[in-house]
Amino acid sequence: MAKTEKQDIIRTGLFGGSFNPIHNGHVKLAQRMLKAAHLDEVWLLVTPQNPWKSQADLLDDDMRLRLARAAVENIPGVVASDYEFHLPKPSYTWDTLQALAHDFPERQFTLLIGGDNWERFGGWYEHDKILANYDIAVYPRRGTVVDKDSLPPRVRVLRTALIDISGTDIRNRIHDGLPFEHLVPPQVAKIIQEENLYKEE
Repeated sequence: MAKTEKQDIIRTGLFGGSFNPIHNGHVKLAQRMLKAAHLDEVWLLVTPQNPWKSQADLLDDDMRLRLARAAVENIPGVVASDYEFHLPKPSYTWDTLQALAHDFPERQFTLLIGGDNWERFGGWYEHDKILANYDIAVYPRRGTVVDKDSLPPRVRVLRTALIDISGTDIRNRIHDGLPFEHLVPPQVAKIIQEENLYKEE
Protein backbone atom coordinates (compact mmCIF):
# COMPACT_ATOMS: atom_id res chain seq x y z
CA MET A 1 0.00 0.00 0.00
CA ALA A 2 1.40 3.39 -0.98
CA LYS A 3 2.24 5.81 1.79
CA THR A 4 0.11 8.90 2.06
CA GLU A 5 1.86 12.26 1.87
CA LYS A 6 0.91 13.09 5.44
CA GLN A 7 1.05 10.47 8.17
CA ASP A 8 0.14 10.68 11.80
CA ILE A 9 3.14 10.70 14.06
CA ILE A 10 3.43 7.56 16.21
CA ARG A 11 4.68 8.55 19.66
CA THR A 12 7.07 5.80 20.69
CA GLY A 13 8.88 5.36 24.00
CA LEU A 14 12.23 3.59 24.12
CA PHE A 15 12.80 1.53 27.27
CA GLY A 16 16.24 -0.07 27.02
CA GLY A 17 17.81 -2.72 29.21
CA SER A 18 19.45 -6.10 29.40
CA PHE A 19 16.16 -7.64 30.69
CA ASN A 20 18.10 -10.47 32.33
CA PRO A 21 15.46 -11.73 32.82
CA ILE A 22 12.50 -9.51 32.07
CA HIS A 23 10.25 -9.40 35.14
CA ASN A 24 6.92 -8.08 36.39
CA GLY A 25 8.51 -4.74 37.29
CA HIS A 26 9.63 -4.15 33.71
CA VAL A 27 6.22 -5.05 32.31
CA LYS A 28 4.22 -2.94 34.75
CA LEU A 29 6.58 -0.02 34.32
CA ALA A 30 6.25 -0.17 30.52
CA GLN A 31 2.46 -0.16 30.82
CA ARG A 32 2.50 2.77 33.22
CA MET A 33 4.94 4.78 31.12
CA LEU A 34 2.77 4.18 28.08
CA LYS A 35 -0.03 6.09 29.80
CA ALA A 36 1.98 8.57 31.86
CA ALA A 37 4.03 9.79 28.88
CA HIS A 38 1.00 9.76 26.53
CA LEU A 39 2.65 7.36 24.11
CA ASP A 40 1.22 5.18 21.36
CA GLU A 41 3.78 2.42 21.93
CA VAL A 42 6.65 1.49 24.22
CA TRP A 43 9.50 -0.48 22.71
CA LEU A 44 11.56 -2.63 25.03
CA LEU A 45 15.01 -2.38 23.42
CA VAL A 46 16.86 -5.50 24.52
CA THR A 47 20.50 -4.46 24.82
CA PRO A 48 23.04 -6.78 23.18
CA GLN A 49 25.90 -8.11 25.25
CA ASN A 50 28.87 -5.80 25.29
CA PRO A 51 31.70 -7.78 23.66
CA TRP A 52 34.25 -6.00 25.87
CA LYS A 53 32.42 -6.62 29.12
CA SER A 54 32.18 -10.08 30.67
CA GLN A 55 28.91 -10.94 32.39
CA ALA A 56 28.84 -14.63 33.19
CA ASP A 57 25.19 -14.57 34.28
CA LEU A 58 23.92 -12.69 31.20
CA LEU A 59 21.85 -14.90 28.91
CA ASP A 60 22.62 -14.71 25.22
CA ASP A 61 20.87 -12.02 23.22
CA ASP A 62 18.34 -14.25 21.49
CA MET A 63 17.18 -15.91 24.72
CA ARG A 64 16.67 -12.59 26.49
CA LEU A 65 14.72 -11.37 23.47
CA ARG A 66 12.62 -14.56 23.51
CA LEU A 67 11.77 -14.00 27.18
CA ALA A 68 10.93 -10.34 26.59
CA ARG A 69 8.67 -11.12 23.65
CA ALA A 70 6.90 -13.83 25.63
CA ALA A 71 6.35 -11.38 28.49
CA VAL A 72 4.59 -8.75 26.39
CA GLU A 73 2.98 -10.79 23.61
CA ASN A 74 -0.53 -10.02 24.88
CA ILE A 75 0.05 -6.49 26.15
CA PRO A 76 -1.29 -3.81 23.78
CA GLY A 77 1.16 -1.06 22.93
CA VAL A 78 4.27 -2.77 24.36
CA VAL A 79 6.74 -4.39 21.96
CA ALA A 80 10.03 -6.21 22.58
CA SER A 81 12.61 -5.23 19.96
CA ASP A 82 15.94 -6.60 18.77
CA TYR A 83 16.77 -3.37 16.92
CA GLU A 84 20.09 -2.80 18.70
CA PHE A 85 21.24 -6.33 17.84
CA HIS A 86 21.82 -5.12 14.28
CA LEU A 87 23.79 -1.96 15.09
CA PRO A 88 27.57 -1.63 15.46
CA LYS A 89 28.91 -2.45 18.92
CA PRO A 90 28.96 -0.95 21.43
CA SER A 91 25.46 0.49 21.07
CA TYR A 92 25.51 4.13 22.14
CA THR A 93 22.08 5.63 22.76
CA TRP A 94 22.75 8.57 20.43
CA ASP A 95 23.67 6.22 17.56
CA THR A 96 20.57 4.11 18.23
CA LEU A 97 18.33 7.19 18.20
CA GLN A 98 19.85 8.41 14.93
CA ALA A 99 19.39 5.03 13.28
CA LEU A 100 15.80 4.76 14.51
CA ALA A 101 14.95 8.25 13.27
CA HIS A 102 16.27 7.28 9.82
CA ASP A 103 14.46 3.94 9.67
CA PHE A 104 11.17 5.10 11.20
CA PRO A 105 10.53 8.71 10.10
CA GLU A 106 6.85 8.33 10.99
CA ARG A 107 7.71 7.92 14.67
CA GLN A 108 8.57 10.46 17.33
CA PHE A 109 10.84 8.83 19.89
CA THR A 110 10.95 9.54 23.61
CA LEU A 111 13.78 8.13 25.71
CA LEU A 112 12.58 6.45 28.91
CA ILE A 113 15.25 6.20 31.60
CA GLY A 114 15.46 5.62 35.33
CA GLY A 115 16.47 8.23 37.86
CA ASP A 116 19.78 6.44 38.35
CA ASN A 117 20.63 6.82 34.66
CA TRP A 118 19.55 10.46 34.70
CA GLU A 119 22.04 11.11 37.51
CA ARG A 120 24.79 9.82 35.19
CA PHE A 121 23.38 11.31 32.02
CA GLY A 122 26.05 13.99 31.76
CA GLY A 123 28.58 11.23 31.08
CA TRP A 124 26.63 9.67 28.21
CA TYR A 125 28.06 9.82 24.70
CA GLU A 126 26.67 12.89 22.88
CA HIS A 127 24.30 13.60 25.78
CA ASP A 128 23.99 17.24 24.72
CA LYS A 129 22.74 16.21 21.27
CA ILE A 130 20.22 13.83 22.83
CA LEU A 131 18.90 16.64 25.03
CA ALA A 132 18.62 18.98 22.06
CA ASN A 133 16.81 16.56 19.77
CA TYR A 134 14.73 14.15 21.86
CA ASP A 135 12.24 14.17 24.70
CA ILE A 136 13.31 12.28 27.82
CA ALA A 137 10.96 10.91 30.46
CA VAL A 138 12.54 9.91 33.77
CA TYR A 139 10.92 7.29 36.01
CA PRO A 140 11.72 6.90 39.73
CA ARG A 141 14.31 4.45 40.99
CA ARG A 142 15.07 3.61 44.59
CA GLY A 143 17.86 5.71 46.07
CA THR A 144 17.64 8.51 43.49
CA VAL A 145 16.07 11.94 43.76
CA VAL A 146 15.44 14.00 40.63
CA ASP A 147 15.24 17.77 41.07
CA LYS A 148 12.30 18.68 38.84
CA ASP A 149 13.12 22.39 39.01
CA SER A 150 16.53 21.94 37.39
CA LEU A 151 15.51 19.76 34.44
CA PRO A 152 16.22 20.85 30.86
CA PRO A 153 13.20 21.85 28.72
CA ARG A 154 12.69 18.46 27.03
CA VAL A 155 13.07 16.36 30.19
CA ARG A 156 10.23 15.49 32.55
CA VAL A 157 9.62 13.17 35.47
CA LEU A 158 6.88 10.59 35.13
CA ARG A 159 4.50 9.96 37.97
CA THR A 160 4.84 6.21 38.17
CA ALA A 161 4.94 4.03 41.25
CA LEU A 162 8.29 2.66 42.35
CA ILE A 163 8.48 -1.04 41.46
CA ASP A 164 11.28 -2.66 43.40
CA ILE A 165 12.08 -5.99 41.71
CA SER A 166 15.68 -6.98 41.04
CA GLY A 167 16.90 -9.17 38.21
CA THR A 168 19.87 -10.10 40.39
CA ASP A 169 17.52 -11.32 43.12
CA ILE A 170 15.58 -13.40 40.58
CA ARG A 171 18.75 -15.00 39.21
CA ASN A 172 19.97 -15.77 42.73
CA ARG A 173 16.63 -17.32 43.65
CA ILE A 174 16.68 -19.56 40.60
CA HIS A 175 20.27 -20.60 41.27
CA ASP A 176 19.49 -21.38 44.91
CA GLY A 177 16.28 -23.27 44.13
CA LEU A 178 14.02 -20.66 45.76
CA PRO A 179 10.61 -19.57 44.45
CA PHE A 180 10.82 -16.91 41.75
CA GLU A 181 7.68 -17.46 39.71
CA HIS A 182 5.78 -14.64 41.44
CA LEU A 183 8.35 -12.12 40.17
CA VAL A 184 8.07 -12.82 36.44
CA PRO A 185 5.20 -13.30 33.96
CA PRO A 186 3.94 -16.93 33.86
CA GLN A 187 5.12 -17.47 30.28
CA VAL A 188 8.62 -16.28 31.26
CA ALA A 189 8.73 -18.60 34.26
CA LYS A 190 7.70 -21.49 31.99
CA ILE A 191 10.56 -20.87 29.54
CA ILE A 192 13.10 -20.45 32.35
CA GLN A 193 12.04 -23.77 33.86
CA GLU A 194 11.84 -25.66 30.56
CA GLU A 195 15.24 -24.37 29.38
CA ASN A 196 16.84 -24.73 32.82
CA LEU A 197 18.12 -21.15 32.71
CA TYR A 198 20.28 -19.41 35.35
CA LYS A 199 21.21 -22.69 37.05
CA GLU A 200 24.91 -22.62 36.21
CA GLU A 201 27.53 -21.20 38.57
